Amino acid sequence: MTKGTSSFGKRHSKTHTTCRRCGKVSFHLQKKVCASCGYPGAKMRRFNWSEKALRRRTNGTGRMRHMRHMPRRFKNGFREGTQAKAAKSVAASA
Repeated sequence: MTKGTSSFGKRHSKTHTTCRRCGKVSFHLQKKVCASCGYPGAKMRRFNWSEKALRRRTNGTGRMRHMRHMPRRFKNGFREGTQAKAAKSVAASA
């Protein structure tokens, strides 16, 4: 049996399929674990030896539904429940 061309023709079974959490084709069907994000583990798979991988899925690469408003809220001292003064009254007094 040869190691090359004839062996490659037998490769038609899939080991990995799409992961529900990260969307990559890295979910191992027999192990039932994602090679990329570690699903179904509760914590995301993350290693410091792969700097690029950290960069791809760090804060700021997604929608940031909460964090994107923080700089503005911090600048105003996290005030809540107040109403801005009407533009007409501010212009009239000046």
